[in-house]
Amino acid sequence: DVQLQASGGGLVQAGGSLRLSCAASGFTFDDYAIGWFRQAPGKEREPVICINSDDGSTYYAGSVKGRFTMSTDNAKKTVYLQMNSLKPEDTAVYHCAASSTLILSSLRNSDQYAHWGQGTQVTVSS
Repeated sequence: DVQLQASGGGLVQAGGSLRLSCAASGFTFDDYAIGWFRQAPGKEREPVICINSDDGSTYYAGSVKGRFTMSTDNAKKTVYLQMNSLKPEDTAVYHCAASSTLILSSLRNSDQYAHWGQGTQVTVSS
């Protein structure tokens, strides 16, 4: 069974940092693309960062470019989302997801992801 477990959310002041973790099991990292998505109240789910594990190509949402980065620890089968210079508009529930699609342009679409972890709440106060 493919399983993903996200953690690390919390309350932080604007300008602060958080690191989210997504622990994966039941699949080989190299065979899947990993994406972080977020959903704020009353808004649609949106992609944050998606990485094509096949070639390492990465999509960054414009709103997080330069502030958020994603990294992987293959030995621990964990994906991290480092979030710096957080803004109140970053407040959302963050989800990690795995997709067998290895086309970067498609990975921004949440429909491409068959496996989702439970969300972790990130709240940024002003």
